[in-house]
Amino acid sequence: MPERYAIAQVTPHAWEDEHEVNAFVAELAAELAGRGHRMLVLAPSRSRELVRESRRLIRSARETPEALFDPDGGVRVLGVGELLPLQRRGGLPAPPVDVSRTIEEVLALAPLDFVHVHEPFAPSASSVALRHSRALNVGSFHAPTERVLSTQVARRFVELFFGRLDARTASFSATQELMERFFPARYRLLRPGAAATERPPHDGPIRFAFCVQEERQALRLFLRALRRLPDDLSWEATVFSPTGAAPTGALRSRVRDRLTLLSADDASEGAVLAQADVVVAATLGAIPAPGLLVRALGAGAVPVAARLPAYEEVLGDGELGLLFEPGDVDVLAGQLERVVREPELVERLRRRAADARDELSWSRVADEAEAIYDELAALRRPADDLAPAVRERLGRRRLIDVDLHMHTDHSNDCVTPVEVLLATAREKGLGAIAVTDHNEISGALEARAKAAEFGVKVIVGEEVKTLDQGEVIGLFIEEKIPRGMTLEETIADIRRQGGIVYVPHPFDRLHSVPDYEHLLRVVDDVDAIEVFNPRIAIPAWNEEAVRFAGKYRIPGGAGSDAHVAQGLGAVRIRMRDFDGPEEFLLSLREADIIGRPSSLRYAQVQALKFLETRATPAAARRASKRRRVRRAVAGRDAQ
Repeated sequence: MPERYAIAQVTPHAWEDEHEVNAFVAELAAELAGRGHRMLVLAPSRSRELVRESRRLIRSARETPEALFDPDGGVRVLGVGELLPLQRRGGLPAPPVDVSRTIEEVLALAPLDFVHVHEPFAPSASSVALRHSRALNVGSFHAPTERVLSTQVARRFVELFFGRLDARTASFSATQELMERFFPARYRLLRPGAAATERPPHDGPIRFAFCVQEERQALRLFLRALRRLPDDLSWEATVFSPTGAAPTGALRSRVRDRLTLLSADDASEGAVLAQADVVVAATLGAIPAPGLLVRALGAGAVPVAARLPAYEEVLGDGELGLLFEPGDVDVLAGQLERVVREPELVERLRRRAADARDELSWSRVADEAEAIYDELAALRRPADDLAPAVRERLGRRRLIDVDLHMHTDHSNDCVTPVEVLLATAREKGLGAIAVTDHNEISGALEARAKAAEFGVKVIVGEEVKTLDQGEVIGLFIEEKIPRGMTLEETIADIRRQGGIVYVPHPFDRLHSVPDYEHLLRVVDDVDAIEVFNPRIAIPAWNEEAVRFAGKYRIPGGAGSDAHVAQGLGAVRIRMRDFDGPEEFLLSLREADIIGRPSSLRYAQVQALKFLETRATPAAARRASKRRRVRRAVAGRDAQ
């Protein structure tokens, strides 16, 4: 049986709104729930009742998190905050002031495999969910138009924020091209589907429909085109506006008599599409709604649409509908007149759409979404515990404290002699240390040769600078790895030596780190990740590492990253003693990290590093080294 997942779909739009993102979320969630997946939908709401009921449910789930899911296997919709009534047409609604706390609590309680966020631009409920998620994250982008604030003003911030996405999808090729241009990454096409409906025979006037999903100018263009139709044509038109607002007062009486205005209180978008022969999409490009055309095709209506890339994509460049140049009211009126005078054209286009319905089905969308989920889930380590025999063997070992990241004077930015490092490790109660000099292994080999004299176990390591993808540490290696290779080549060299691939400070923007895309490409080859480094200035970067390690089930390590002896052991791992890399990894899986973030400690250690490496003359450093080595050796002999 295929694996069943717990999935949260997050939309930034009020759940009660007729919006194509909501339509996508609702249909995909329902299809996935029908396949046995446990589904949550998180959305802001205009319903106080839904928000109150959702908060009551969240409170009750603090003891039993499974209560968040529908016990009958359906889709549970949680209103995460009451949406403010004012918003700019076409823009993301501002999230409620209390949405962050509610979403954070839900994501902390629910045992989720995936958080699937839609249009996760900030500020929105989707961006809040992405910030707090500890599950695997999928981001779906729908609109084929640029968001100037995100692409021009806050682009660097948005790039870092999108770095939390493990997979990205785009609803249309136009959306894919737009996102790849501004936020380069791999975007897979996940085109929306449509519910197919059977149409009863209709022998009356041809029925036009306009659903207000685009900007107001598009509706005005449609109404102007209707006024240009010859009087002898037989037609009627419906404008569906969820809010009921439409500029009908200025219409000529003969057109107004043929026009029906419906609001959300009168009908739904689906009902309007099911009754229409022709659906018009007339945007000038400001707020396109290509999903509307997909739903129109599913309902058996013929689209007449502005010639925009996303609309042409849906209509197969005119194979499934008629097109006109954006803003050209004369051609739009001509196309409307054409469908009235040529009923056989409407039937021919409708048959073509029927032939393409398999490609429009939500079952196809769910298949593609499941393939993405399966691909990401396959990157996670197995969730099974250690085998009983292994657990028993390690359980007989003594507990030791281990520091996995430090430097000696064999690094170009450290002046701590090997003897001083070993003596300090012994004084601070460390049972094992990993010496990881920058692009050098000689210090680690020297430390291992002298380790028995100080009673400290030494893991030989190296912190290697890759070509342009940050640093990676090799543990349990014997040969120096040259700097300047690609991340993949460096990992291969660690593997060749039977070593362990350990990624240090993976999300510290003040260090050289691999970007998220590179890390995802090699995640299957990563043995452990440093989730706590006390030299990181901003604690949130350590928290990002914790999230990444947790969702891929990668063992988390910690190290002081000490460049001065005083920083050694600032954080340590309490784990069972080990013999070799295999036992080390098994022991690390059940280790405890001992330490706490401290910005004061960070400032003190950085200041000491500067004083020892930059502010002290070379002769004074050499004299200091001789004195410190003598003291370390004397202390060793005294033991």
